[in-house]
Amino acid sequence: MSSICCIIGTRPEAIKMAPVIMKLKERDMPYYVLATGQHTDLLTQALKVFNIVPNCNLSIMKEKQSLDYITSSVLTKVGEVLDNIRPGVVLVHGDTTTTFASALAAFYRKVKIGHVEAGLRSGNMYLPFPEEANRIMTDRLATFWFAPTKLARENLINDGCDPSRIWVTGNTVVDALMAVKKATRAPKFLLDKLPADAPMLLATVHRRESWGEPLEAICKALMQILDDLPELYVVVPMHKNPLVREIWQKHLGCHSRVILCDAMEYDDFVWTMDRSSLILTDSGGIQEEATTLKKPVIILRDVTERPEAVSSGTALLAGREPPKIIELSLKILRDDEFKASILAKAGSPFGEGRAAEIIVDVLSNYIKTGKY
Repeated sequence: MSSICCIIGTRPEAIKMAPVIMKLKERDMPYYVLATGQHTDLLTQALKVFNIVPNCNLSIMKEKQSLDYITSSVLTKVGEVLDNIRPGVVLVHGDTTTTFASALAAFYRKVKIGHVEAGLRSGNMYLPFPEEANRIMTDRLATFWFAPTKLARENLINDGCDPSRIWVTGNTVVDALMAVKKATRAPKFLLDKLPADAPMLLATVHRRESWGEPLEAICKALMQILDDLPELYVVVPMHKNPLVREIWQKHLGCHSRVILCDAMEYDDFVWTMDRSSLILTDSGGIQEEATTLKKPVIILRDVTERPEAVSSGTALLAGREPPKIIELSLKILRDDEFKASILAKAGSPFGEGRAAEIIVDVLSNYIKTGKY
């Protein structure tokens, strides 16, 4: 049997690909896990939660790595591995530089490509950057499109993709979240600092378009929210990028009700999301996770490629200007009726936790029969 090469480079890819890898293992199908190391510790942390050890880690990450460097390194080094293992299918996830460069390496070798989380679109090639372009280019190269929602399927059809090779699966992050949530326990460092009955706001910011002045503005908004709500605590898992960490520490590092910490292991982070009264984020995956957990989330971006989180979930689009962030945050945290109205519309736009099963069914059938 031909093997399926699952390629991951970053923490979100690891989390979202983990259910597929575990399902391949459960089915006793031949697979190969290739990590590019676009992230280092963050990637290893996420895989550890799911007891996954890569067959190979290219360890490409270096300090202040540019997009040019990541793209060329992944393209060259993944290509060398594919030449050695000669898989039947390469499986990539989402919208990272690892995703696009790995798909390109597979395309150059005429290897079939499965794109997990295909079809997401913001409508702006530069937001988020470079992720929007990465996902569009990966979709153009793919053979199998695993769309998380009906809207993603429509986007792919509008782009000219063959409808017979598009499967609406739900998002694999729901599979991962459900698996991890059953076993989560409160992180000790939070229990030591967070009063048991205190409302808590979770904030995460990492995207390039948030660096610098936008993050400064978000910090100012959080300071005002803290001033207005003296019982509120804010937890900020900081991205490793020093440009991000320095701003968090400058504005919030000395506040008695702000807990700055390193990026958490995924099970700790799931507990923290579930404990939150409100989540502020520019992350795409957290929009899906918060919706699944039925937690209100304010999206710190101007556009989202996950409009389902807004239309049928618990998300509100705020941008990065302090007045809007403050207004929405205070309304959710103070107005129980308003918060209840948001939660009342919460559905399951990203699936019920069967995405990995559907994906592996499709791949199993292809490996056995050669048919899509």
